[in-house]
Formats: sequence, structure tokens, C-alpha cells
Amino acid sequence: MFKLQKTIRPIQAAGRVYSSAVKAVLRSPAPEETVTASFGKFISEVKSEHLSPVVLHRSKRMVLDSIGVGLIGSTTEVFEMALQHCKHMYGPDHISSVYGRRGTRLSPILAAFVNGVATHSMDFDDTWHPATHPSGAVLPAVFALSDMMPASRKPSGLDFLLAFNVGIEIQGRLMRFSNEACNIPKRFHPPTVVGPMGSAAACARLLSLDPSQCSHALAIAASLAGAPMANAATQSKPLHIGNASRLGLEAALLASRGLEASPLVLDAVAGVAGFNAFYEDYVPQSLDSPNDGHAFLLEEQDMGFKRFPAHLGMHWVADAAASVHKLLVGVGPGKFSSDQVQDILLRVPRSKYINRPFPKSEHEARHSFQFNACTALLDGEVAVQSFTPWVMSRPELHALLNRVRLEHPNDNPANFNKMYGEVQVTLVGGDILKGRCDTFYGHWRNPLTSESLRKKFRSNAELVLPSEKIERLIEVVDELERLENCEDLLSQLQ
Repeated sequence: MFKLQKTIRPIQAAGRVYSSAVKAVLRSPAPEETVTASFGKFISEVKSEHLSPVVLHRSKRMVLDSIGVGLIGSTTEVFEMALQHCKHMYGPDHISSVYGRRGTRLSPILAAFVNGVATHSMDFDDTWHPATHPSGAVLPAVFALSDMMPASRKPSGLDFLLAFNVGIEIQGRLMRFSNEACNIPKRFHPPTVVGPMGSAAACARLLSLDPSQCSHALAIAASLAGAPMANAATQSKPLHIGNASRLGLEAALLASRGLEASPLVLDAVAGVAGFNAFYEDYVPQSLDSPNDGHAFLLEEQDMGFKRFPAHLGMHWVADAAASVHKLLVGVGPGKFSSDQVQDILLRVPRSKYINRPFPKSEHEARHSFQFNACTALLDGEVAVQSFTPWVMSRPELHALLNRVRLEHPNDNPANFNKMYGEVQVTLVGGDILKGRCDTFYGHWRNPLTSESLRKKFRSNAELVLPSEKIERLIEVVDELERLENCEDLLSQLQ
């Protein structure tokens, strides 16, 4: 129905004239009919029994991987800068734990921030489709909020997983409001757009907020969202995940105190920019009630886990180049000289911010088709140590970089679900060697085995934790939905 307001004569008030004349005003939808309200209702009403065994299994893998990535991330320079900034610029508030720092506790907001920075400091965290890094924006906030809760109200392991999955689900649903979100981004970094919303949703669920408060938490988070792609491949990019995590937590806490925001922030309202400001082709859809057979997106599509710390697009060219490396050196161990190579052709999608012929920093190298292809060509793999200064500065690596050309075939879109990587090496003698990767190992179509995922976790965590704590973390995460209290998980993180 539409409500009409009659024209009212202008009235004089405090020397100023306010005209309230309105010819015809489209009524706002009733709260229960809006997209925003449907999201708030879902967040408030979803229960642990709505999580299928598949969703539980996949989300626990995400939790384990994200913890490991956060732990190794706590050894980086950018994490240390963020941590020192928080310790020196804000008053002490010893509540929530910090990855890899025994005895260091911060306020929940700051802990969520620095742990989010750690998670993305090496670009080693999970990736979904449409493209975003979902776990890093949610897990640090859920950890920080759980630490904040009194001992008598600590969430159970199942409640913890429910909140985490709500945060993942909300991000996935929001990404699917836009077809352009399916492509490698050009304007906004996706975790800064949907990440705060996912963090807010997860924390609202953990706080047991009512539907209206959950909607307000999302709307508050929307005012805190968005960062440009220009800061990709810099030390500021990890701040995107840290901010997504902490700002979502802050939004939920503000909503819990009664702060209100737009009840239509997720709806497409003509002439008023809400969440649609981030996408030019925004078409929102209401979220079904969890009691109406709602299926979590994680059930339909697995998560992508990286084997080495770099932008996801690098994994296609690295695997393709590694296959050429095997042809060059044979089955057994060996090396080849860069002098043997006349030309290197990479057939990759067109994406400006990951086309970096001569990266000058580790962060640029993590976003360079050329660097990752040449590293895999030279070493047979890309690994954590590939981005250390002495490895990056090798003369033979730079000799290969000088021989790289790029082509962008029309059938190779900048889309993580459709792209491929192809490496063609022409040797000095004229021989041509080719390698191609359509789906790398770790992609959601070709997920890491549990053995591979745990191997990655152990390799990451061993730089920070003793082996007995590492194995206990694996056990705790594996049995998380059966824990009456998540305190055991929280205690293992330092």
C-alpha cells in the first residue's frame, strides 16, 4: 500500500520557514517486509541445529586455518606496528588475547583489530567466491567478544561456531547482490565492504540481540565499511581485515546499547544510497527464515585455502609454472639456469593491480603475476620464504622477470571461478614448454585434504607455539561443537 500526505501550509518556526508540503510520498515498506529486516530476523533467530554436518566440518577447517594464518602473521612487521600503536596510543584494558603474545591483552575492539591485521598480514587467509576473505573479518571479533564475556556466560563451542557461520553467511549473501562482485575487484576491497557486516552479524548473534538490534548492527557497520583498492599490495592492506573485524564488533556493541541506524540500509531505495553505494548493479534479496529450510552457502560451496601467502590469482600461474619447472629439471632434483630462457609468456586475466612486472616489496610481490610465476619456474614452488628479501633479490630471479610478457585472452576472465593460468617458456634453443592450471590445489573445486590443511597449520603455528599446544589446538577445533565452553579454545591461542 502507498500512504499519501496532504499538502500542509508552510509554517513559521524560530524565524525560519519549513515547508512540509508533500504531493505524494511512497510509503516505506513495513519493517517485516524489508530486506534489512529479513537479515536482522535471520541473525537473531538462527540456531545451532540449522548448521548441517557439512557446514560444521567446513567451518571448523576455516577456523583452524585462520588461527594458523593469524599466528604466523603475528611475526610480521606490519602486525608489530599495529600492536605497538594500540599499546601506546590507548589506555590498557586487559581483556582479550592477542595472537602469539603470551601475557598481552587488549580491549576487545583493539584485540579484534590486531588479530585481524595478523590474519591478513601475509595474504595467507582463506578466499571465497565472489571474492572476499571471510574468516579474517569474523574470527578475531568472535574471539575478542568471547574473551569479553564473563566466565558464567562464555559461549559453548557450538554457539561459537554458530556465530562464526552467521558472519560467513551474511558476507556471502551480500556479495551475491551484485554480478560485478564476482569479478576481481577494481574499486573497493571486498573484505572492507562485506567484512564489517559479517563481523557485526556474528557478534550480534553471539550477543543474542533481537531482530531489530541485529538490523541496526548491520546498518551501523555499513557506515564503517569500504576501503579503496589503491592500498592493495601495501602495508595498509592488512588493516582492511583488522578494521572489518573491529568495526563490526563495535557496531554490534553499539546496537546492543540501543544505537539505531537506517532500517533500509540493505534495501534498494531510489535516490538514497545505502549498501548499494558499493555496487553499481545491486539487486538485494530478502533472506529466508532459518526455519524455512534455509541452506547455508558454505554447504553449497567450499572455501579456498592458500598453500602459500599471496593473492589468490597467483596460485594459478604458480601451479602452471611449477609444472614447467618439472619439465626443465626432470623428475629428480636439479636446477636450471635463467640463461636457458629466452622468453616467458603468461596468459592471465586482465587485472591491473596484480600486474606488477618488478615488485619492490614483499606486499607487491604477493600481488604480482610475474614474480610468482618466475619464482615457481625457478624453485618449483612458491612458499613462505619466497617473499623474504634475500630470496626476492636473487639475480637469476630478476633475469627471468626481465623476460616476461603478458597476454590476456578473451576466454580468461578476471573471475576466480572461471579464470586459468598458462605459462609458456621459450628456451634459447627454440624449444617451447607449456604449463596450464585451470583449478589449483586448494581452490574450492579442489579443496585441501585434512592432512594438507593440518600440515599448513602446523607449519604456520610452529613459529609461535610449542608443539604440544599446536596439537591441542587441532584437537580442540576438531571437537569444537561438542565443547560446553569455548574457554579451552581461547586459552590455547597465546
